[in-house]
Amino acid sequence: MPVIKFSESAIAKLKPVPGGQQLFWDRDLRGFGVLVSPGGTRTFVAQGALPDGRKRRVTVAPYREGKLEEARDLAWSVLTEFRKGVDPKAHRRAEARAATTLRAVLTEYLGAKAGLAESSKKMYRAWVTGHLDDWLDRPLRSIDADMVHDRYTQIAQSSPATANVLFKIFRALWSFAADRDPGMSERAPTRRIEWVRLAARTGIVTGDQLPGFYAAVEALPNPIARDYLKLLLFTGLRRNEGAGLRWSEVDFSERVIRLPGARTKSGAALDLPLTGFVRDILVARRSLGNTGAFVFMGRGSVGHFTSGLEAVKVAARAAGIELTVHDLRRTFVTTAEACDISPMALKALVNHSLGNGITENYVRMNVERLREPAERVCTRLLELCGVQPVEGVSRLTPSAL
Repeated sequence: MPVIKFSESAIAKLKPVPGGQQLFWDRDLRGFGVLVSPGGTRTFVAQGALPDGRKRRVTVAPYREGKLEEARDLAWSVLTEFRKGVDPKAHRRAEARAATTLRAVLTEYLGAKAGLAESSKKMYRAWVTGHLDDWLDRPLRSIDADMVHDRYTQIAQSSPATANVLFKIFRALWSFAADRDPGMSERAPTRRIEWVRLAARTGIVTGDQLPGFYAAVEALPNPIARDYLKLLLFTGLRRNEGAGLRWSEVDFSERVIRLPGARTKSGAALDLPLTGFVRDILVARRSLGNTGAFVFMGRGSVGHFTSGLEAVKVAARAAGIELTVHDLRRTFVTTAEACDISPMALKALVNHSLGNGITENYVRMNVERLREPAERVCTRLLELCGVQPVEGVSRLTPSAL
């Protein structure tokens, strides 16, 4: 590379080399150079070696007439830092990490968690953006224990459960960022939180409540809401698993609902046998001419029914009880346990892990093994709900599909 004596006039005369950049070095200060681009743009640079031998080159300043000596002084300072072992690239990375916002960490975290169900990712994003929106563009490091304590306390006054879930998510984001940033404290600012202890939710629709609740569901004016709540009660599916059910996930010929792992909370695929009652619900829905992707179509941007929370409140109020959507899943599990089906069959029906013991590892559940337990639970739920067969009406058979 050419070495010349830098002067204002000498630098002004430097010509670009067609097809590439050209470096010119100063004869008087080793490591001080001018980089000339193919378009003729001139930039002052400094290049030197760190004590361990690694070479570094940094931009000092753009070329400006009359600024040569100023650029030389800057280059001298940079070269001195090189000799002291200061790595400018590492310094810039550290500065970038220090400026990383909560929004950026959330996005990186969700992108890195391949095993996290899409529904959980949506929930994490909704909770953080919904409750910590004024923190999103703050550097994560700037969010301290006092801020976290005050916000937790504020949210917990109206909903301790919301505060607990939200700041457990925040703690996970902090730990994720700290693993990648040596400059961050491993102790998350959630350490000062005095977590509110919550009693485990145990709500179900009891046997004496089921007839009234089922009648209230049947009286709902929206047929989509009616069928959706019945599906949850008679399958034990989670709220979003049922609401987002696609026709492509319903195999009528094999009488199975097939949910991919990406659609379940556990991340494990679920093959759920269609009981006769549930199959009749789905066949009836399909006979309405619904050509959309979802079994329970909706008008919002997601495309499927999203009013399950409101629907269960209306039905529960009409039945004179208090209820959440997840209580329908608990009702299914409680009824199934009372039917004396095997614990592993019950776990398989609701997509819980069979466990890691030696015995559990030998067991391989398949959909045919689960048909009889599923029908037994369905029959018992129909009895408890007081549903009677309609005289003169035959059940749908596979040949009618």
